[in-house]
Amino acid sequence: MHMLNLGILAHVDAGKTSLTERLLHSAGVIDEIGSVDDGNTRTDTLALERRRGITIKSAVVSFPLDGVTVNLIDTPGHPDFIAEVERVLGVLDGVVLVISAVEGVQAQTRVLMRTLRRLRIPTLLFVNKIDRSGARHEAVLREISARLTPAIVPMGTAAGLGTRAARFTPGLGPAAALDVLTGHDDALLAAYVENTVTDASLHGSLVAQTREALVHPVYFGSAATGAGVKALLSGIETLLPAADGDADGPVSATVFKVDRGPAGEKVAYARMFSGTLRTRDRVPFGTDAAEGRVTGISVFGHGTDTREDSVTAGRIARLTGLGDIRIGDAIGEPRKAYEHFFAPPTLETVVVPGPDVDRGALHLALTQLAEQDPLIGLRRDERRQETSVSLYGEVQKEVIQATLAEEYGLDATFRETTPLCVERPVGTGQAVEFNKKDPNPFLATVGLRVDPAPVGSGVGFRLEVELGSMPYAFFKAVEDTVRETLDQGLHGWQVTDCVVTMTHSGYSPRQSHAHQGFDKSMSSTGADFRGVTPLVLIEALRRAGTRVHEPLHHFRVEAPADTLGALLPVLAGLGAVPGAVPGTTRNREDVCLLEGTVPAARVHALEQRLPGLTRGEGELESSFARYAPVTHGTIPERPRTDHNPLNRREYLLNVTRRVGG
Repeated sequence: MHMLNLGILAHVDAGKTSLTERLLHSAGVIDEIGSVDDGNTRTDTLALERRRGITIKSAVVSFPLDGVTVNLIDTPGHPDFIAEVERVLGVLDGVVLVISAVEGVQAQTRVLMRTLRRLRIPTLLFVNKIDRSGARHEAVLREISARLTPAIVPMGTAAGLGTRAARFTPGLGPAAALDVLTGHDDALLAAYVENTVTDASLHGSLVAQTREALVHPVYFGSAATGAGVKALLSGIETLLPAADGDADGPVSATVFKVDRGPAGEKVAYARMFSGTLRTRDRVPFGTDAAEGRVTGISVFGHGTDTREDSVTAGRIARLTGLGDIRIGDAIGEPRKAYEHFFAPPTLETVVVPGPDVDRGALHLALTQLAEQDPLIGLRRDERRQETSVSLYGEVQKEVIQATLAEEYGLDATFRETTPLCVERPVGTGQAVEFNKKDPNPFLATVGLRVDPAPVGSGVGFRLEVELGSMPYAFFKAVEDTVRETLDQGLHGWQVTDCVVTMTHSGYSPRQSHAHQGFDKSMSSTGADFRGVTPLVLIEALRRAGTRVHEPLHHFRVEAPADTLGALLPVLAGLGAVPGAVPGTTRNREDVCLLEGTVPAARVHALEQRLPGLTRGEGELESSFARYAPVTHGTIPERPRTDHNPLNRREYLLNVTRRVGG
């Protein structure tokens, strides 16, 4: 039987989890359909998910079709949990993107569809809630074509919209299908010109182009009543590609989720792309190719996971025994580098422990939460005994607070959320410290030059000295320390988009006294290079100069045209820079489309104020746009958590316990 790893994606409240329940019921996996409102769905297993009625963690459940076993992965719809979606995308064979027939194409729908098209993941569209008052058919199709992609093929017609009797009648409209399919199929175009198109050739072209993500079939239906679900299941089985992979090939898998079992042990969810993994196998994993022994394997089938002795290519498994495993790690042969498809978090807050809460226990709990979400970074300030956490938004902060309380018994609050800025060099600067020359107390020569690099290029490290001029371990110590030091620039923010070049190197060879061992006081060690590098790099940065950049989001607001007068002053007060584009949507009164940029720190305030300004009719879509120089007010500073190489005396006291120069 073929395997299909299927993702269910949607904007929050489009009915994604309800559709998952309906699919499982239609496949005979569950006898009764769970309700999000009642908190008894199969995939929302966390108490917090059931209480809030939203999906927070991705969940895997399996069901059989006639010729395919489907591993269905339900993902969060709220943009604050986009990291959960990101990890799943790399292991999917196909996707069902759910859209509400009432609300139509929404902000997160657009973000998801852009990513799916860029990654060329085969995608079916399911327009849900045709039984709800206000449901639309033709208008939603026009929205999809205009706001998502024109490469859509309606797979039937909906009737009785807005009533419990709403139904979907399958049927591939030849005219509409031909218009789209002939754009990518010369043979079909020739057959059309010669009037020799058959149903078989039309369907064959649809299958081929759907599997190549060139076109996207559209189904209508209702997860609540089951309308259209049978047709969708048929499309899942026939139009989406089965998982491939050679079971006899080398082991290659990717970890997309890490959880913890009842005893606190790590549980890795991995997609097998090649080979067969067995219990008690020793396998390399991660970027450092550490080895671990697999102590347990569970595979998914018929609604649950069961213990097995092995897992083969194409399947998803829960693995235990790999204690240091992380999300994004490759198991066995790496398939490809772990990719980030969405922007990283742009906000940060300090976690404040409640009365009588042990700070060490709080930090450990946050570390375990960060293991499960690689886009959430922790920053520990040992001097202030504070931990900062990076975030996507306020809902995520509320969820972290509730999780700490419910799963760890820890009471914590948060300081005000602040934007995560970056620093970029504005010029070129270089510095050098020479071995055995004051004021350098380290037995190492290190010279570094910092140059600006194109936006988005990250950090590069190069050598202008001979690689054989000293032991490789010393070069590695310098490079690793450069990257670590750049986490905190002149203003405390991460430095990016630069190239650091090593211009000078030198060391004291290994020396020893007669009849005695290695003398560290006369010989260079890695610690010497790790010690002097921050001083050299920060001085080079000081001479180059850096500029702090704050994160900006692109926003798109649709609101009634008569509310524009109230909206514009508020946007200006939030630091937004809009441009107005009048237009008409959804065949109702005129609306105004506003697009522009707004500081990331002000997006939440805009979300909160928009309903009151627009009588509840305004819609906001926002996503990270770029970093822009801070040109107004005080330059934001971030407290340092390192030994502060900006202050040479303080740094040397902390690192060497003595002062040089």
